[in-house]
Amino acid sequence: MTNGPAISVRGLTKSYGEVEAVRGIDFEVQPGEVFGLLGPNGAGKTTTVEILEGLRTRTAGEVRVLGFDPASQSMQIKDRIGVSLQATNLPEKITVLEAIELFAAFYTRNTDPHQLLKRLQLWEKRNAFYTTLSGGQKQRLALALAMVNDPSLVFLDEPTTGLDPQVRLEIHHLITELRKANCTILLTTHYIEEAERLCDRVAIIDAGKIIEMGSPREIQQRTLGNSLIELQTAGALPAALPQFADAEKVHVSEDRKSLTAHSAKPARTLVDIVKWIDQAGVELLDIHLKRPTLEDVFIELTGKSLRE
Repeated sequence: MTNGPAISVRGLTKSYGEVEAVRGIDFEVQPGEVFGLLGPNGAGKTTTVEILEGLRTRTAGEVRVLGFDPASQSMQIKDRIGVSLQATNLPEKITVLEAIELFAAFYTRNTDPHQLLKRLQLWEKRNAFYTTLSGGQKQRLALALAMVNDPSLVFLDEPTTGLDPQVRLEIHHLITELRKANCTILLTTHYIEEAERLCDRVAIIDAGKIIEMGSPREIQQRTLGNSLIELQTAGALPAALPQFADAEKVHVSEDRKSLTAHSAKPARTLVDIVKWIDQAGVELLDIHLKRPTLEDVFIELTGKSLRE
């Protein structure tokens, strides 16, 4: 393993005949970083991850994972990484403890499987058959299997897809624990709030190309720097609108009882508008301040929803 990036990708392409699934992407993931690949189904996320894991060959480009080339050094990589796929299916009659002991035998280094099951709240289920586990328990087991070799780098491909909100929150807590332990994580997801909560940086991928990359806040500011201010009033606002501080696209409804404005400095703009409403003697009923989300960014960049 080198002292450089945990993952380095340059000019990566993957074609299936005339279909280009990945069309020349570049990115790096630093040690200890949580890096997210965001995009709709079919964007090229899973193909990219499978190339990094050594499960799929690339058409062109340079790839290094923990200093190794997954095309020619896949065994060295697989011994040092953890992988949790979109779906993990085990034999119905294997127990939780049997599964983790089996997977531990595949690696040259291991963590204590008993402690791992306790950490992931599966100890009480250690003798339960896989078929009897709930969806959340199966996903926690998948994470346990990904961590049994004490990996330096963990790949999580859509780790919470199809889970209910409470279980998703549990998985988020587990990922946060891994992050605090300085484990490098590459996460694919189409849940915007998941990326905003968990990732240090994200790359938005669409049709096999990265169209934006940076921290969630940086991307939001770069692409949609303005926040949306919405106000509702009891009475009609004055006909003459002043120039509010840092405001753009100010709009008043036909009944003059609602106002919207965009601003790069919403706090200043909001104070200015509220003062004006107060001086006009109009009662203020409601205020909403909406900052741009990664979902807004994705729609702005691609014209479609992230979940399409």
